Amino acid sequence: MHALRPVLSVATLVTLAAVLAPAHAQGVIKIGEINSYKAQPAFLEPYKKGMELAVDEVNAAGGVNGKKLELVSRDDNANPGDAVRVAEELVSREKVDVLAGAFLSNTGLALTDFAKQHKFFYLAGEPLTDKIVWANGNRYTFRLRPSTYMQVAMLVPEAAKLKKKRWALVYPNYEYGQSSVATFKELLKAAQPDVEFVAEQAPPLGKVDAGSVVQALADAKPDAIFNVLFAADLSKFVREGNTRGLFKGREVVSVLTGEPEYLDPLKDEAPNGWIVTGYPWYGIKTPEHKAFLDAYQAKFKDYPRLGSVVGYGVIKSLAAGIKKAGSTDTEKLVAAFKGLQVDSPLGPISYRAQDNQSTMGAYVGRTKNEGGKGVMVDYRYLDGAKFQPTDAELKKLRPAE
Repeated sequence: MHALRPVLSVATLVTLAAVLAPAHAQGVIKIGEINSYKAQPAFLEPYKKGMELAVDEVNAAGGVNGKKLELVSRDDNANPGDAVRVAEELVSREKVDVLAGAFLSNTGLALTDFAKQHKFFYLAGEPLTDKIVWANGNRYTFRLRPSTYMQVAMLVPEAAKLKKKRWALVYPNYEYGQSSVATFKELLKAAQPDVEFVAEQAPPLGKVDAGSVVQALADAKPDAIFNVLFAADLSKFVREGNTRGLFKGREVVSVLTGEPEYLDPLKDEAPNGWIVTGYPWYGIKTPEHKAFLDAYQAKFKDYPRLGSVVGYGVIKSLAAGIKKAGSTDTEKLVAAFKGLQVDSPLGPISYRAQDNQSTMGAYVGRTKNEGGKGVMVDYRYLDGAKFQPTDAELKKLRPAE
């Protein structure tokens, strides 16, 4: 009887093992990605397309260290508790190798804390709060986009050049809005000591009562306005401000408003002459941006938004980091990301070893209503590396690891 039993070759056993093993063991790198897709579609639909384009490119070129990338996305319902619950599910059930994502600052902070507690690698793509790399910073959390501090620091020199004394402030009343205004006040006061802040309006995120906000700002008779509202809140604010003449004869400095996801919906109500950070995709002539733009338009028959650049950059950063680490082991990945250089559509960036913040910059320019559509004009790219705190300042801002 023994002679009749088939003898399985080593090759057959290896093949059988591969068939029976879960896909995760078969040369796939799983990226667990969490975001507020239902709550913030203007930014996050293009963001998801940017990620898909980057995954396609990486996999078409053979993957990373011989393994293909696989994206596993979940919605966090714009809720920090849900973000943590989904992260736990992705790590324990889906067995993802890394975590990425978040849009809102509060969900980003929840994931930053999750990464610290679980010693799990997390790349924050979009959330802008400084706390992610400063007060709540930890060795396991890195961030791609220029932070609140960096973007405000890019705008303050332009604000100071206006030599306006009386400023009004309007911002969404949560972490991102609060920290933007705190930074603006601090940096502008340092640049222009005689400045006065004569009004503050801080409506809840997504619930701006534009009429009363605009009236309160107008009543304060400011010389200039610093705005941090975005998305639907921004549209309502601009519409009401235009109707009531709030912006006539007043300078406005505004974070994010030059991003097409927020400027495009304003259409013929787009304001003229606001000083903004943004993304003039139609005018960036660098070879790396042209390659990205051509590939994006070929795949999606649409133009990219800033979200597209961020999503693309998240995947390309993870691919570069995993390649450099030679592994998805958390500690090896953390070491690889310190000082990691990545090519992005906005040019080369690196992740600073001091605070895990990338040096991605932003475009600063003015808005113009051109034939019923808002565009950016007179813009220039500002390198993020030039708008970050010094190492000495960082020691006070970020806990020692």
